[in-house]
Amino acid sequence: AIILALLGLKEFLNAREEKKELPIFINFISYIILVLLVVTGINKSNMIFTMDFKIISALIMVFLFPTVLYHDKKVYNIIDAFYLLGGVFFLGVSFSLLIIYRNISLLLLIYLFTITIITDTYAYLIGRLIGKHKLLESISPNKTLEGMLFGTIFGTIIGTVFYKLGIDMSANTVLVICMTCFLSIIGQFGDLVFSAIKRYYNKKDFSNIMPGHGGILDRFDSIIFVMLGFIFFIPFI
Repeated sequence: AIILALLGLKEFLNAREEKKELPIFINFISYIILVLLVVTGINKSNMIFTMDFKIISALIMVFLFPTVLYHDKKVYNIIDAFYLLGGVFFLGVSFSLLIIYRNISLLLLIYLFTITIITDTYAYLIGRLIGKHKLLESISPNKTLEGMLFGTIFGTIIGTVFYKLGIDMSANTVLVICMTCFLSIIGQFGDLVFSAIKRYYNKKDFSNIMPGHGGILDRFDSIIFVMLGFIFFIPFI
């Protein structure tokens, strides 16, 4: 998870540097803070989430103070600071959740991945076969409303069956269906969020670390938001 997070941050920083190169020292600090955020999940094995505010304080200070110290907005400015602050915190929390969910249950992690894989697969297949109405053409020209609809349907059905059979047979079926449907939809919008970032920086993929599939963030775009979305249902399951 730490390696994936570091590779994801590298892609995130590279996207920013399409428009403006960031100071090497700032990039180095970004990796350090990211690792500290990710490892907070290593020893957690329950669904009670806590955050070390010392890390958050350090995150804020190490990115905001240099806006004054560099004395040159062309080198490092407040926009750079908030881009890094938001990006490092976002990726750090997301990949920390990856560890926490695995600590709680491998089947839970497989359930979340199943939703994203099935949803993405059927959205792609149905979109190619019968898709006529574009979803958000300005962000992702290949995605269609038909693909999103059928991706959500199949992701919900298969995800619900997996949860009931593999995780908790006694769980309220209506709640599991609603939860799985929500996660399927939120995962697709997560995909669009990362597509919007790529579109803004005129990139087709975040990287070519996996030829034909893009980078870490291209593969983890949906699952990151599914893991974040799952938090809302923890009090009810």
